[in-house]
Amino acid sequence: MKKQWIKFAIVTVLYLLFLLWVKSWLGLIVVPFIYDVYISKKIKWTWWKQLKNKTARGVMSWVDAIVFALVAVYFVNVFAFQNYTIPTSSLEKSLLVGDYLFVSKISYGPRVPMTPLSMPLTQQRLPLLNCKSFIEWPHWDYRRVKGSGSVQLNDIVVFNYPSGDTVALNMPNADFYNTCYQIGELTCQQSNVNLPIMDSISFEQQQEVYSFLYNLGRKTIEEDPDYYGRVVSYPVDQRANYVKRCVGLPGQTLQIKDHIIYLDGKANKEPDNVQYVYHVETTRPISMEMRHELGISEEDACDPSETSTSYTLPLTRKAYETLKANTKLVKSITYAEQPVGDWLYPLNMHKDWTADNYGPVWIPKKGESIKLTQENYPVYERPIRVYEGNKLEMKDGKIYINGVQTDTYTFKMDYYWMMGDNRHNSADSRYWGFVPEDHIVGKPIIVWLSLDKDRGWFDGKIRWNRLFKLVDNIK
Repeated sequence: MKKQWIKFAIVTVLYLLFLLWVKSWLGLIVVPFIYDVYISKKIKWTWWKQLKNKTARGVMSWVDAIVFALVAVYFVNVFAFQNYTIPTSSLEKSLLVGDYLFVSKISYGPRVPMTPLSMPLTQQRLPLLNCKSFIEWPHWDYRRVKGSGSVQLNDIVVFNYPSGDTVALNMPNADFYNTCYQIGELTCQQSNVNLPIMDSISFEQQQEVYSFLYNLGRKTIEEDPDYYGRVVSYPVDQRANYVKRCVGLPGQTLQIKDHIIYLDGKANKEPDNVQYVYHVETTRPISMEMRHELGISEEDACDPSETSTSYTLPLTRKAYETLKANTKLVKSITYAEQPVGDWLYPLNMHKDWTADNYGPVWIPKKGESIKLTQENYPVYERPIRVYEGNKLEMKDGKIYINGVQTDTYTFKMDYYWMMGDNRHNSADSRYWGFVPEDHIVGKPIIVWLSLDKDRGWFDGKIRWNRLFKLVDNIK
């Protein structure tokens, strides 16, 4: 009995320390059950062991083990760390497609689950059943437990995709809002609807055009679920996970000039393996051996058959210099200038920005206010309306927040600017805007496995040099 009291004391103290950390005293209702497990034993927790049927006992032992494992994984996933796989090339060549990461929740402080009733080891939908992997009730307000630090400039960060609040199920990887605008424009072209030239109309008229295009595109999607899929919404903690580098902190003014990021007028250091796209003309196809040496994947080369002599390639500085020096192979190599486009954030603002020349934009900071104008209204509309839950309107040139006319707003959360190191092949803040603090998931700590999808198991598929590589050492 003495041993049981010792076990009870240890488990109870650890559990109370956990409650103190998460500041959730509602959890005290569990203490009597802990007491019963170790001391009073009034509840038959292992009732199935008394079953006479051997098969039933065997099945229930497996059920018991699985339930315990799921509960343990749930708490580890929510409050400690989770596994994450790099699915796209947006961070190459810093993090590679096929890198498996341990992501620390403790580094920035774990979020108390906003949708607590969810299936562990799943995100958004259950496989095979294709239904939501969570129950939307109860839904708790955002709260973050104290962590060991906060997001720092140039950290690589895992976060929930901000524009992933709405998704068409047959195109889960597409930005829903961008798709609505594109479909709206396409529908107008097909219907011979002439849209006004944006430069020739007022700001309010521009907003009417953007609203018309968005609503037209959304209506088209919703009316054709067989093609686009059903339109669904996801709470913050169930949105798709993204991983990017934080290149702008709350309160900083960010501007991109000739692809260099400036913060408050000072150039930010580029990652060592930052990539930009170049047009490359060669005298003969680039061999597979050279592609491997330069880190050019088959997807990047867009020609696995090795027959092309004209390429559009993302290259690191080292790869660029290597190709440029090989005059027998390379006829010309030129930087790919990025086009002007309204597909950059914010989507409802006419601008002459490009992915290489963007901004300036001020990154919202908790407790700080901004003066709202027609010029910056589209930039801060989504944070004010969607992320912070206000009713925001513009009528007759005047701005109303929750029905009250005003020209200032004080932000309730910190926001961050995230970008990929593969600068011309990254869907990042330049396209969907700020990352609110309640979307931050955690910090990748270590690459525990790395698999090259372009190679076989006996041809270098496992990148041994990346195993157990600290992410903090990747600059």
